[in-house]
Order: sequence, then C-alpha cells, then structure tokens
Amino acid sequence: MKLRKAVIPVAGLGTRFLPATKTVPKELLPIVDIPSIQYVVQEAVDAGIEEIIFVTGRGKDGIEDHFDDAPELEQVLTDRGQTEMVKMLRGIAEMTEVVSVRQKKPLGLGHAVLCARDLVGNEPFAVMLADDLIDSEVPCIRQLLEIFHDTNESVVALMEVLPTEVHQYGVIKGNVIRERLYQVEATVEKPSAKEAPSRMAIIGRYVLRPEIFSILRNLPAGKGGEIQLTDGLAQLVRERKVFGCEFLGDRYDIGDKFGFVRATVAYALKRPDLKDKVLEYLKAATR
Repeated sequence: MKLRKAVIPVAGLGTRFLPATKTVPKELLPIVDIPSIQYVVQEAVDAGIEEIIFVTGRGKDGIEDHFDDAPELEQVLTDRGQTEMVKMLRGIAEMTEVVSVRQKKPLGLGHAVLCARDLVGNEPFAVMLADDLIDSEVPCIRQLLEIFHDTNESVVALMEVLPTEVHQYGVIKGNVIRERLYQVEATVEKPSAKEAPSRMAIIGRYVLRPEIFSILRNLPAGKGGEIQLTDGLAQLVRERKVFGCEFLGDRYDIGDKFGFVRATVAYALKRPDLKDKVLEYLKAATR
C-alpha cells in the first residue's frame, strides 16, 4: 500500500525560544533564511509523500500560511522585476497539499497523532517531528518507507545516543536483523541510564500502521501526565512486528538552542554564497 500522508505535530508553545516565539511559531524561525518547517516538509515531498497534515494549536496559523499562495506579495515582487523570488514563493505554495487539525490541549505527542486520525483514515502514515532536522542524501523518512514497503509493518527511526542522554528519549530493546535494522521488542519512554535497555533512541521519524490509533485512543496518560507515543508503540510491539532503522544522516535537535545554532551553521556551510564567509568567521572566532 502506498503511503500518501505525513502528520507533523506543531502545536507546541516553543517556550525555550521566548521571546522570539511570543508571536512567531518556533517552526517558522529560520535556518539561515528558510523556516525550519520547510526543511521537514521538503523531506516528506522528496520521499514521495503527497499530503501534509499539520496538528496545530492557537497562534500557529502562520505555518499553514507559509505554504499558501501570496498573490499580493507576488504582485509587488513582479512589479519590481524580482521574478526569481516570485518563482521561489510559488514553488513553496505548490510543494504539496496541506491541511490542518487543532490539538486544543497539550496532552502529549500520542494525543497529537490521535488528533489526525480522521484526516489520515485507515491507511499507513508518517509522523515527522518538526524539532528534528535530518540532513541526509536519502531522505530519512524514505529510508523508513523502504523498510515499510518490504515488511508492511511500522518502522521508527533510531540513533545511538550517549548513556547520559538516554533519559531524554524513548529507547528500544531490540534484535539486530541486519546492519542498521532492528526488530523492536520493547520501548521505554525516557528511562534512566541504569534502566535503559539500550542506547538506541527513537528519533522524530515514524512510519505507522493505522492500528496505532485504536491503541492511542485507549492509552492512559504516561510520564508527565501525557499520552506518550512511545507508550503506544510499546503496546503495538505486543500486537504486531515493529522495526527500527538506524538512519544514515546528520540529525539536529532544533528544539534545543545549541542544536538550533549547530543547524544554522551546518546549513550555512552548505550554501555556496555563504560557505567561505562563515568558515572565515569561524576561524577568526576560534583563534
């Protein structure tokens, strides 16, 4: 079955980036000059996903607006002869189909995914977290899709983390099937280093079968009093096979201030118009 839809939860308040996020959604903060959410949507599009479902909250309308037409702005730019800028804006608006649904209360990632149930329907779907930027030759979500197409089972993205970091993630217990592929036996949400079954952490990319919705609908609140997607996966593992893919690529946690700075520098270094200037500045700053 072809996977057509990706759910991107964007209802968070972005308090770690105040005061910048007082009026601007954190997903629209730019990595150089491109809103971070655009990189995530581009990853989905590059993987062949046809529809983006944003799970939004109050004050997040600007995210959907970013992927809409802007005829007044385009007219001003056309009058100024800035045709390349017009072409770029139209390209953003034509990237993909975008719809949204509200998460009215901050009840956790599992609840955010559940909010998209009616828009997803009874078909497999991707979940992509906007705080994770993954720079890779093959889009990370496509790496998961390839495994899904082979197995017809849910797949999560994995990354090995330090023992001192496992408490920040959902962590798997699993068996190695082949290089970079695991069959998940269990998942634990934010364990201590002592309790963690491994150092393989679940990163913000998932391909899920629709059975996850019935699990999430009946799932009690977990850590933090929230409905945790990791807890839903723990139950799904008991009912069906779930696989983990240790993806190839560089991941940046842009929900963290230092991670955001790292991403900005890394993406600036990929730009021919900025690379030499950034390198020169970094060398001067570290003398």
